Amino acid sequence: MEDVGQAAASSTRARSDGPDPIQVVDLFAGAGGLSMGFELAGFDVVAAYDWWAPAVDCYRANFKHPIHEWDLQNIEMTLEHMAAYEPQLIIGGPPCQDFSSAGKRREGNNASLTEAFAEIAIGCNPAAIIMENVPRAKSSWAWQGAKELFYGAGYSSVEVVLDASYYGAPQVRKRVFCVAMKDSRVGLFLDSIESVKSSEQLSVADYMDSELDFTDYYRHPRNYSRRAVYSIFEPSATIRGVNRPVPPSYPGHPLDTAPAHTVKPLTTYQRGRIQTFPKDWLWPENSSKAKTEQLIGNAVPVELAHSVASGIKEVL
Repeated sequence: MEDVGQAAASSTRARSDGPDPIQVVDLFAGAGGLSMGFELAGFDVVAAYDWWAPAVDCYRANFKHPIHEWDLQNIEMTLEHMAAYEPQLIIGGPPCQDFSSAGKRREGNNASLTEAFAEIAIGCNPAAIIMENVPRAKSSWAWQGAKELFYGAGYSSVEVVLDASYYGAPQVRKRVFCVAMKDSRVGLFLDSIESVKSSEQLSVADYMDSELDFTDYYRHPRNYSRRAVYSIFEPSATIRGVNRPVPPSYPGHPLDTAPAHTVKPLTTYQRGRIQTFPKDWLWPENSSKAKTEQLIGNAVPVELAHSVASGIKEVL
C-alpha cells in the first residue's frame, strides 16, 4: 500500500492569502486533459487515479501531484485510499469505448466503471462531482444508473453536451458533462457554461498559427463515404485514437479540401496540440506510437476542461 498520507501532504501547494483553492481528485485521469484544465482554472488537483500504464506514465511526467496506478473497480479499497486527500470535487471520465460511435455500441465491462465512478465519488461526499463521456452515453443504463446513485445520495444534477470547437479547442468534438451538487445552485452551471461559449467555432489555423507549414491534411475516416481531407481554416474533425497514412485505396470525397495524394496526416504532436495540450507536454517515450495516439484520442481537450472548470468554479 502506498503512503497516501505522505503523498497527499506533498501534493499541497504553497497558497496565497485568501480562501484555499478547492481540492480535486481526478478518476480515470488518462493523459490529464481534465486535470490540466482544472489547474488552469485555479483548482488544486491533489491526486489522480488510472489503471492503464501508458496513461499513468504520461500523467506522472506532466504533473507534480501523484497519480496512482489503481483498479477503480475495487470501490471499498479505493475509498480507503482516497480518504487522506479529502477531495471537495471529484472529476473524471470513465472509459467510453462501450458508448462510443466508433466502437461496437454495446454496453460491457467498461460501462460498469461508470457506476463505479459514481459510487466512489459519492463515497467521498464532495461538494460537487463532474462526470464526462461521449454524448451517446446519456442513453445508457450505466449513465442513468450513475445519476440515480447521485440522486439517492442527495445530489441534484444537470447535464449538457458541449462542442469543444466553441470552447477553446480547434476541433468538432462533442462531450456530455454531468454536474452533481448537494445544492440547488447546480442549475446555475448551465448559465455559467453558456456565458463562456464562443459565437464562432475555432479553426486549427486560429489556434496553431505559426506552428503549421501546410494548409490541408488527412484524417482517416471510419468509412469511405466520409471525407478525409480537411483544411486548417476550419475546426478539425474529432481527434480519434488512430492516426493512419493515406491508403492507396482511398477514392477521394467531394468534400475533401485537397487531393488526398498531396497531403499527409497530422503528426502525433499536432494531434496533441489540437487537443489543446501545451506545446511542452511530455508524451511517453516508452510506449508504442499506437498507444500514444490512443492516449491523445481518448483525452478531454484541455481548453474544454478549462471552460467547464471555470463554469463550476463560478457556481461553487
